[in-house]
Amino acid sequence: MSLKLSYTLISPIYDALIARATQKMRQKSWSQMGEMAGLSVLIPGIGTGLDIPYLPKAAHYTGVDITPAMLHRARKKANQQNLPVDLKEGDILALSLPDQSFDRVVMHLILAVVPSPQLALQEAARVLKPGGRIMILDKFIQPGENAWVRRIANSLLRHIATRTDVIFEEVLAGVPALQVVNDEPLMAGGWFRRIELQKQATRIG
Repeated sequence: MSLKLSYTLISPIYDALIARATQKMRQKSWSQMGEMAGLSVLIPGIGTGLDIPYLPKAAHYTGVDITPAMLHRARKKANQQNLPVDLKEGDILALSLPDQSFDRVVMHLILAVVPSPQLALQEAARVLKPGGRIMILDKFIQPGENAWVRRIANSLLRHIATRTDVIFEEVLAGVPALQVVNDEPLMAGGWFRRIELQKQATRIG
């Protein structure tokens, strides 16, 4: 089953399944973003817009998702919050956005969903300005961790909604322009982590 079809089918119940379980993590992550006034912020995989209630109103937001049914619900949330968000249908593995066009990229619960998390992170780095930051919130297996239950569960879940076998350090290894600024556990014994990355400034000469 394709990711687009899967999320189209679950979009009517997605918030009921996910919203309460992730609310505190999302709220905490946005509260740690720092000064956002005037910044251009990309939210790839914005889904139904569960992040929208926590967005600082002084920034400029672009949200991308592959599923129109999810974007429809995100648009409703943005209207309810009276918050202008430029919502676009698109594949975050191949963003139709120019290089170095955003100050921040926020990837909440998306790297463990897409079929190629490394490509998603590479695209995020491409559209990020030098010195800009990527904020990640997701579930990752630690390097060398057995986690056999999560690995077995992944064989089923990856075809429905999410992956449970992603190792962040392996994903990051393919994006050398990014450096870890902060990495903290949030819940489930450190399975969920909030990771902040910074894109190195382009060297001249």
